[in-house]
Amino acid sequence: MIGKICGTGSYIPPKILSNDDLSEMVETSDEWIRERTGVRNRHIAGEETSSFMASEAAKRAVENAGISPEEIDLILVASSSPDVIFPSVACEVQKAIGAVHASGYDMQAACTGFVFAYQTAQAYIEAGFYKTILLIGSEALSTMVDWTDRGTCILFGDGAGAAILCAAEGKTYLPAAHMDGRKGEALVCRSRFSDRFLEKYQNTGKVPGDTYISMDGRGVFQFAVKSVPQVVTEVLEKALLTTDDIDWFILHQANQRIVESVAKRLKTDIERFPMNLQEYGNTSSASIPILLDEMNRDGRLKRGQKIIIAGFGAGLAWGASILEW
Repeated sequence: MIGKICGTGSYIPPKILSNDDLSEMVETSDEWIRERTGVRNRHIAGEETSSFMASEAAKRAVENAGISPEEIDLILVASSSPDVIFPSVACEVQKAIGAVHASGYDMQAACTGFVFAYQTAQAYIEAGFYKTILLIGSEALSTMVDWTDRGTCILFGDGAGAAILCAAEGKTYLPAAHMDGRKGEALVCRSRFSDRFLEKYQNTGKVPGDTYISMDGRGVFQFAVKSVPQVVTEVLEKALLTTDDIDWFILHQANQRIVESVAKRLKTDIERFPMNLQEYGNTSSASIPILLDEMNRDGRLKRGQKIIIAGFGAGLAWGASILEW
């Protein structure tokens, strides 16, 4: 048995922060941001928390799958910005949707989190441990962004996406997953749950700068445009497939130039690399499931299509999987 996606859902906060809005906060412009990233807008959580957004996305995925919450065996939540340390976001989701028979836990792998959660869920289903698994990527990155740093504040947004994997007959495609902790300093956000944070805060009355997202933009870009084509090629070779066999390449929505560079290196039509980062920015672990939900609901995804999902980001970590819709 393998896991097939039988339902999707997403939740996007209604508050929009446009490039023009940002230009009133930092020295930037709509043209400058769009040229370098492709982003026009990002959605920012107000009262919504990661747990709330995850639960709303989950409810919509359950409805789309046509199942009851009681049928869910396991809940896996990928998030780098949970509103609670414990209980886990997975526990909060279980309570909110009434998945009374489900176990679950949270995973922290930043922008690669949903891909790693998908791979974990597939392993559980193939082993026969579970039949119905709820996967969620949920992020409130606006709480971790320094809104005076134009190098990062222009990139990130909030939101949640969910998918339900149901056990079914089908072909197994071997995944690929990698990380290189030696390059971890390229993308960092240090914890505020430490004495060091409290000491700095008490001395200055300000949140320490190193507890906001810090990024070597050039380094991350170079890593992504090299590693993503490699990991896509890796899963294709394991499956004895070529790029021509793939209908959609659904990449983590970090930057338009990254997606375009990956398509070019794979010598593949950019039309098979859907993007929605123009509206949402980089929503980290939520970006792939949000895009999957949009494509599912607007009819672009059709049964039998082959899809590659690929994530990359902090860690540095990256991975890819092939799935059949």
